[in-house]
Amino acid sequence: MKLSRSTIITGLAAVVLIAAVPSAIRDTFAAGRIYLFSWDFLADIPQRFTGPGRFRFILQPLVAIILGIRDGRADARAGRPPYLTGLLFHGERRQEYLQSALASIRDLLAMGIILDVIAQLLIYHLVHPGAALLVGPVLVCTPYATSRGVTNRMARMGAGSA
Repeated sequence: MKLSRSTIITGLAAVVLIAAVPSAIRDTFAAGRIYLFSWDFLADIPQRFTGPGRFRFILQPLVAIILGIRDGRADARAGRPPYLTGLLFHGERRQEYLQSALASIRDLLAMGIILDVIAQLLIYHLVHPGAALLVGPVLVCTPYATSRGVTNRMARMGAGSA
């Protein structure tokens, strides 16, 4: 049985997160707080922009935007509403929208999580899995959804004036 690249990357992200759980639990009991819901998390955010892995704050959103533009153009050609509009207000097609987005950004999401774990190890010498599950996807999902919807709207406006 041959495993796909996506399966391997997704599996690696899961293994890395699961391996980090015991140390995160120890840290939670030692510090008396859950890192993701603490002031420490907010105070550590600037270090993520200046420490190892800071290039991913440019690269990941850029790739997500490119994928969003590609999918937004496809949505416009197919006559589908802009991504977030379809996701929020077209319940009958919500599953289709989520599946198409996940198919586009699955590998990028997994890589974002893995890169955040690596950056945490390099910067803090500790991994907080909850933070990796938050920061990595935010760097990908926000620019993807925005660019997909904006591209669809722009493509429709351009097609309407032609």
